[in-house]
Amino acid sequence: MIKSTQLQRIAEVVMVLGIIFLCQPWVEFLHRYGLTVIIVGLLTFMFTGWFGKPDNAQDGVFDVSDHHEGKS
Repeated sequence: MIKSTQLQRIAEVVMVLGIIFLCQPWVEFLHRYGLTVIIVGLLTFMFTGWFGKPDNAQDGVFDVSDHHEGKS
């Protein structure tokens, strides 16, 4: 099964491709459906953020709520 972080990354790439499709003037098919591609990527990104299972990895982020006055 694909992880939510990987699916979010794919959605980001799809949104960027949609922007590129809109900006290029050579292929009418890509230009016509560029906005649709952006919307699909955006919805995928949003739904993955809402319904995706959170990863338990810490990503190197220091969580202040776990430490009080420098004591762990």
